[in-house]
Amino acid sequence: MKTRLLLIAGLMAACAMPAAAGTLETARSRGEMICGVSPGVAGFSVPDEAGRWGGFDVDICRAVAASVFGDAGKVRYTPLSPKDRFVSLQSGEIDMLSRQATWTLSRDTQMGLRYVGIGYYDGQGFMVRKSLNIKSAKELNGASVCVPTGTTTELNIADYFRANGMKFEGVAFEAGDQVAKAFESGRCDVFSNDVSALSAYRLKLVNPTEYVILPELISKEPLGPVVRQGDETWTSIVRWSLYAMLVAEELGVTSANVEEQKKTGSPEVQRLLGVTGNLGESMGLKPDWALQIIKQVGNYGEVYERNVGSGSKLGIERGLNKLWTQGGLQYAPPVR
Repeated sequence: MKTRLLLIAGLMAACAMPAAAGTLETARSRGEMICGVSPGVAGFSVPDEAGRWGGFDVDICRAVAASVFGDAGKVRYTPLSPKDRFVSLQSGEIDMLSRQATWTLSRDTQMGLRYVGIGYYDGQGFMVRKSLNIKSAKELNGASVCVPTGTTTELNIADYFRANGMKFEGVAFEAGDQVAKAFESGRCDVFSNDVSALSAYRLKLVNPTEYVILPELISKEPLGPVVRQGDETWTSIVRWSLYAMLVAEELGVTSANVEEQKKTGSPEVQRLLGVTGNLGESMGLKPDWALQIIKQVGNYGEVYERNVGSGSKLGIERGLNKLWTQGGLQYAPPVR
């Protein structure tokens, strides 16, 4: 009986305790959000000489800040290695993770985390020296392969070589820059990573034109922002900040014409921009949350092209990242 009374008292005390603040409230009380990013990957997350971060993944962070604060600049960036990225999110050190981190079943169900959407469809590939005259990954039998440790990259390589009856020697390093330097110095024959990352690291090599990325993709690498499990409001904010950029591109709303579209746009555009209705209210956001994203950061196409596409040094074709209406996979649920 005494044990039962103690249990009831404990439950009553727990119920009387104030609920832990959600991520939205914590970020607002702090005056900024904290976003985990890759430590210097061209086109995705890299600081300039003045320490200002830029890139595709950085713009996703900025979009969330624009929706939450009405100011895309209210973000503190934390560069994280593959080993530390998920632990930092689990511990609450960061509010969200926006870096090259593949969405897998185990990561989505066993780590207390949630992927909220796919911002970039990628695949793992191989980079070699042109002088080797290798045209296909099927010619890599017996090669030494440099990879970043603590990622899906190692398992994908093992699966690919085993499936094709080939052998390889793995040479692993903790950080991507270490992998690139080892590859350039001749420590290995091949550098394997997501093709987007290979394109970025190739720019860092002394003579980028001496290297080629082979045509094969050996895996699916869906990349997107990650949050902690259990905070549904924050999950929705990050998810719909990404989707708002996609919907804006579908509707032809850009950073240049968003103010005009606010006045003359279709009913769907006016809902997106908060002119009619208040779809942000259920997430604790102002009616113009999506307008601020588009005005300050841009739609998905603008973000893609200036960071990794035709307007960047990377020049990566959109491919699978085209809108579904243009033969790609990028598709957002309707804003209504």
